[in-house]
Amino acid sequence: MAEAGGRARSGMVVGSIIALVFGTVFVEVNSGGLPGNGPLVVRIAGVVVAVGLLIAVLRAARGGAAGGVPGGGFADRRYWNIVGIEGLALFGGLAVINAVVGRPEFAVPWIALVVGVHFLVLGQVWRLELFKWLGVGQTVLGVAGFVLAAIGASKTTVEVVAGVLSGVALFATVAAAVFRARPAATVGS
Repeated sequence: MAEAGGRARSGMVVGSIIALVFGTVFVEVNSGGLPGNGPLVVRIAGVVVAVGLLIAVLRAARGGAAGGVPGGGFADRRYWNIVGIEGLALFGGLAVINAVVGRPEFAVPWIALVVGVHFLVLGQVWRLELFKWLGVGQTVLGVAGFVLAAIGASKTTVEVVAGVLSGVALFATVAAAVFRARPAATVGS
């Protein structure tokens, strides 16, 4: 039983670190078009949130909190198949968007959409409701970005909706995972 709990903690930590890295990338890369000091403020806030969440994840793991990826987790062949398909979809889609269709404004929405679908599939395979919710959120943000780009919204608006908010969704999911992993409070404490 202790081994299963250790695997779950390890899965929660590794998964959270991956989410924090990609959440930070989404925020940092897609906030550059904001007016005035907006990019600096959003980028600093993104790093502060990511570091705070990383500390919370490490504390939750050290405290014996469980939660995370069931089964084989990141060693599961299904995981690597899904990530491989995701990579092909990302790069193949970006090549088509940029070189064939010539609509670079669809790039960030495409990334959000593919990442969202990847989380929907992982949520189904691993039976993780949190991943399913993240998948729905990112998929919606990707579709919203496509719609905004198609109707001529500014590049900044598209990047904030599909990019920055995708980073926020990843941060929120890590926060939810940490909250769920906290041990139940004891009576009388």
